[in-house]
Amino acid sequence: MSQKSIYILGIESSCDDTSASVIHNGKVLSNVVANQEIHAKYGGVVPELASRAHQQNIVPVVQQALEQANIDKSQLNAIAFTRGPGLMGSLLVGTSFAKSLALGLNIPLIDVNHMQAHILAHFIEEEDAKKPPFPFVCLTISGGHTQIVKVSDYFEMEILGETIDDAVGEAYDKSAKILGLPYPGGPLIDKYAQEGNPKAFKFTKPKVGDLDFSFSGLKTGILYFIQKQVKENPNFIEENLVDICASIQYTIVEILMDKLKNAVKQTDIKHIAIAGGVSANSEIRKRLALAEKHWNWTTYVPKFEYTTDNAAMIAITGYLKHLQNKHSDIAITAQARLKVTE
Repeated sequence: MSQKSIYILGIESSCDDTSASVIHNGKVLSNVVANQEIHAKYGGVVPELASRAHQQNIVPVVQQALEQANIDKSQLNAIAFTRGPGLMGSLLVGTSFAKSLALGLNIPLIDVNHMQAHILAHFIEEEDAKKPPFPFVCLTISGGHTQIVKVSDYFEMEILGETIDDAVGEAYDKSAKILGLPYPGGPLIDKYAQEGNPKAFKFTKPKVGDLDFSFSGLKTGILYFIQKQVKENPNFIEENLVDICASIQYTIVEILMDKLKNAVKQTDIKHIAIAGGVSANSEIRKRLALAEKHWNWTTYVPKFEYTTDNAAMIAITGYLKHLQNKHSDIAITAQARLKVTE
């Protein structure tokens, strides 16, 4: 089947980005993302506004993806869409659009698990990118998820550990909010951290299982620390911003690396991948590069444009499912909650 020319349209609408991508035999021909600026002033994603914006964006975004790929919709072999997890209102826009288009073109529909797609983005055909061999361990880190997954095959995954409360992306954004930085704050902490001293302030690491994560205590610890310092010196944040950011980032990345070390110890797998929005973080990328030297790991880091929510990862997952004839029934429904194993 793979000898044939296969065009897959991927549609991603799980949160606040509307995205469409066309993949041809595993290669990305287009990956269009429409961001929603409206949420910045609310300091977080407003679900109702997100689904409305998806309704406005989806037709032009799909149109653009087809134009950039230089193909006609009649050439598509299947349509892949994000079934979940995500915001229900947002998912429904992508799901119903994908269904209507698949029905109209009389081609198969493929539902995609957003969490699996983050991991399978590593299998997009790129000139110089190395693909992880099975089995590998993947650290999936984003605003909504933090987990360590053992990947034995494209669709055979097992959760080794996950967060028992907040996700790592949320810890970044909440810490940024405490410091008075605008949303989304994660990339800003990363930016300021470059100039700061990571050992300037010490934050305690949570005590949970070997492979599990917890970030709510860390967030509280940061909040109390800042409140206490600001009481003594109202200019504390301004005077120490880069050091605070560097210390927060250092603590978070230490937690992630500790858990990865435990996962390697327990599974004896030294092929380590990262996925999800927070994998764009420069410190995590740096530490993984060091791990290759020190601990003899082989690490796999996705291109920046495939880390955040995008439709190329949905399309590649759809392509891999299409090769295995894993198509969906038209009656399938969106799921706000879905485990990576579902």
